[in-house]
Amino acid sequence: MLATNLKRYVYLSIAAALSTILLKGVAWWLTGSVGLLSDALESFVNLAGALMALAMLSLAMVPADEDHAHGHGKAEYFSSAFEGFLILVAAVSIGYAAIERLLNPQALESVGIGLLVSVAASLINLFTARALMSVGRKHNSITLEADAHHLLTDVWTSVGVIAGVGLVWLTGWLWLDPVIALLVAANIVWTGWQLLSRSASGLMDASIPEEQRKAVMAVLEGYRHQGIEFHALRTRQAGMRAFVTLHVLVPGAWTVQQGHDWLERIEADIRNAVPNAHVTTHLEPKEDPVSLSDEPLDRP
Repeated sequence: MLATNLKRYVYLSIAAALSTILLKGVAWWLTGSVGLLSDALESFVNLAGALMALAMLSLAMVPADEDHAHGHGKAEYFSSAFEGFLILVAAVSIGYAAIERLLNPQALESVGIGLLVSVAASLINLFTARALMSVGRKHNSITLEADAHHLLTDVWTSVGVIAGVGLVWLTGWLWLDPVIALLVAANIVWTGWQLLSRSASGLMDASIPEEQRKAVMAVLEGYRHQGIEFHALRTRQAGMRAFVTLHVLVPGAWTVQQGHDWLERIEADIRNAVPNAHVTTHLEPKEDPVSLSDEPLDRP
């Protein structure tokens, strides 16, 4: 059910990309602005990214199997990395077109109607991005968040382009159009780099976000007041899933059943604190010095 709901938002992103490609293409065709052309090219990147997101989100939702015991959640990082790469490619294309226009200035035409069409496309991206961001953060989906960040970047890009083309129209400064396109290229390079960095971090088993780590520690502190100790805490993020492992030290006189019951409570509380968390615990007697030999494994 979750997979179906998340895919619905990816389909929304695909529909938005197709709509904005059409609208921004019309805006460029009407005006001849290289700034608006750069905006239209970025919408093609949006479409490619959304299609990749759909494929990787489908793969990420595949249940764990014999060859992938921890599931397929990391597939989402391939999607965000691919989108980051596409953004960089778009930036190079925009930069090339802008430099060519800077060397060979060209007057703009039908600017008024062209800008109105571009504004309509930007509003579509804005509403789509807000929806994707909300759902992505709620379900910890880097795929939807990456798509949302890209669309928001597109919105701000469009705002800059629209303002710039409007200035060209009012002032007649033709050089301003390609300069704006170059600024657009620089801006989306930064977005692409951020997406690539976050994807690499996820593939390298980075820890869960600090807010969630604090939530786990808060749960454990509550149990420390009841005489239970912990160490060898490690966490990692894999797409929408979080993995938490820790060693739990209890009185050696407890029965196995007692220890098991407490572990079940601890694991349940951590899962409540960190959505979509897979929790693995290891029981040890706290009086045994050997139990402390693995303290260096602490990696929250």
